[in-house]
Amino acid sequence: MFIKCLKINKTIIILSFIIIFIIVSSIFLFFSFANSDDNSEDKNYIKWVDFNVTSEAMKLTSKLDIESHNSNSEVKYNWIELLAYLAAQNGGNFDNFKKSNLDYLVSQLENGEKMSDLTSNMKFYDYYYEAYSAVLSGFIGNYSIEVENAENEKIMENRYGVKAFLPIAKNYSFSHYDDFGNSRSYGFKRVHLGNDLMGSIGTPIIAVESGIIEHLGWNQYGGWRIGIRSFDGKRYYYYAHLRKNHPYAEGLEEGMTVKAGDVIGYLGMTGYSTKENVNNINVPHLHFGMQLIFDESQIDSPNEIWIDVYQIIEFLKQNRSEVYQSNTETKDYSRKYDFIEENFEGGD
Repeated sequence: MFIKCLKINKTIIILSFIIIFIIVSSIFLFFSFANSDDNSEDKNYIKWVDFNVTSEAMKLTSKLDIESHNSNSEVKYNWIELLAYLAAQNGGNFDNFKKSNLDYLVSQLENGEKMSDLTSNMKFYDYYYEAYSAVLSGFIGNYSIEVENAENEKIMENRYGVKAFLPIAKNYSFSHYDDFGNSRSYGFKRVHLGNDLMGSIGTPIIAVESGIIEHLGWNQYGGWRIGIRSFDGKRYYYYAHLRKNHPYAEGLEEGMTVKAGDVIGYLGMTGYSTKENVNNINVPHLHFGMQLIFDESQIDSPNEIWIDVYQIIEFLKQNRSEVYQSNTETKDYSRKYDFIEENFEGGD
């Protein structure tokens, strides 16, 4: 009798645990799904971008955009819209880009067609427009730049055009090739997520776009490096392997705002070391990278989006910041001509 009761009690206990487990699991799943539904909109963001737009396509579309605004044409072009349309046509593959496709699009717009109508049946147009906006929205717009008049006086001139700069200062030579995705072995086997610009040690490095310095200091992979976030938060620019002993422009600190075209540092060969201020890179160069951020969860995570910037460098060769030695004691350089952006947030 005792043994039978013991077996019954044991069965009841086991069943009770199973029932409790089912109830607790159900409650957990219910709240998990409820929270998932509440945050569904927050999680609806772009997870990956392959940026394959050629410099030729960027130059042609940017020229249309700039000229239409400066001439106050009846039809004003948006180069990002034009590029997104072309991408939606070719699945984002610009290897076979033909100017005739752009010419046909322009003729339709000139004849009164609306971009919204032309793209209404394009399944991926909205994706490409958002993705390319994240990449390029800080590159063209209104700005003022210092110029010299006939009397050699410096005056500010308002312009609309390319307002992003090549990361290598004007009158300094460099070379590069498309090395995005190449293998790297230091630390662990990985791929190269940027573009290496080979140059001379001490070459002034330029801020491509205005923004806020988020990171400044030593990284064992990048050596002395700078990380600058665009004001809209979509782009994070990474400048690495800066010069030993004097990597940064004087006065630079985390949290500061910098202007597009400012000198931010000097080319070097530091990195590949847990010990600071070590030259372990074989060839002097700037590692330049751009990370896209559609959601803050993509920062410092396996979900980071780094794009191939080789064609962007080719595009930005047309706009370089001229510099001069502003401090003979420290041998620091500064931009020669001042620059003010319409949306600049902060001071010098």
